[in-house]
Amino acid sequence: NYRVLFLQGGATSQFAMVPMNLLREKRRADYVNTGAWSKKAIAEARRYCDVNVVASAEDSNFTTIPEFDTWQLNKEAAYLHYTPNETIGGVEFHWVPEAGDVPLVVDMSSTILSRSIDVSRFGVIYAGAQKNIGPAGLTVVIVRDDLTGETIAGTPSMYDYQLHADSGSMLNTPPTYGWYLAGLVFSHLKQQGGVAAMAEVNQRKSQRLYDAIEQSGFYASPVDVDCRSWMNVPFTLADASLDAEFLVQAKAAGLLNLKCHRSVGGMRASIYNAMPEAGVAALIDFMGEFERTQS
Repeated sequence: NYRVLFLQGGATSQFAMVPMNLLREKRRADYVNTGAWSKKAIAEARRYCDVNVVASAEDSNFTTIPEFDTWQLNKEAAYLHYTPNETIGGVEFHWVPEAGDVPLVVDMSSTILSRSIDVSRFGVIYAGAQKNIGPAGLTVVIVRDDLTGETIAGTPSMYDYQLHADSGSMLNTPPTYGWYLAGLVFSHLKQQGGVAAMAEVNQRKSQRLYDAIEQSGFYASPVDVDCRSWMNVPFTLADASLDAEFLVQAKAAGLLNLKCHRSVGGMRASIYNAMPEAGVAALIDFMGEFERTQS
């Protein structure tokens, strides 16, 4: 009772498509604010409906997830939206919220294919392809059948889930090269043992890196232990004035793109499916050597 759609526009387009397709006769939707991507989704949804922010981690600078028993849920909401992994802050849900009869909508752009999921828990799953599926330009949407076919007035045809489902995701010319590469990734993933095997690898990678950070007196993680991301690991140096030198030496060692977003500071290691365990080991070795030279 689900349709799998291969669309365009990135996950950002879903920030509008979700309310356009799911609001129906309702005017309010629930959202959880756990970071930069949650905030973007909330801002776009406010163009179409009243947004009830059921919980926000903004007062902690997005280093934690609010306890579920503090959420101010609305049983009459059209849907409940959350972002299970915030790539900038490195905060991740390791549990699925209970929404009752309210459809649960999830932006899995940075976690899809990294582990097994129970699709039946969700009304809509959407994900940009560029983290774990393939090149940017392809967006995967998994939508429950009963949530298609009734859009709000003024919805463009290209934003109608039902029309995409009826046309086999070919309402217009699809990004064929992106589809092709995604197919290769899917085949490769199955050959490696599927998402269950990938979950084991991803958990090992992230745990090794977090252990190295925790065992060091030089590095620190700003994120609460119980909501640290498998995919994006931010960390800070004991002396922020060493950040620039760390990045210079890391680049010389072949370790790139470690500078974290300015809102967080420090470093961030993005270790998606394509990052091998050897890559994480190389980073850990470099971090240890840098610490020794600065001590």
